[in-house]
Amino acid sequence: MLEKIKEIVAESLGTEVDSLTEQTSFKEDLGADSLDLFEMVMALEEEFNVEIPTDDLENIKTIGDVDQYIQKLQ
Repeated sequence: MLEKIKEIVAESLGTEVDSLTEQTSFKEDLGADSLDLFEMVMALEEEFNVEIPTDDLENIKTIGDVDQYIQKLQ
């Protein structure tokens, strides 16, 4: 699942998959703004058939956070 998350993040935020780790931060490391994050979340929701409420996004700051969050939902 982590590799698929990395692919979606790389595509959404215009970066290389190989440069991403579980510790990669969306804002600090990748410079993502709220629109970038919104598009990325939509792609993640579609791929994994989950719903990520806006309130929960405040706690999701890294790729590892996304992985753990989606695993809890499934």
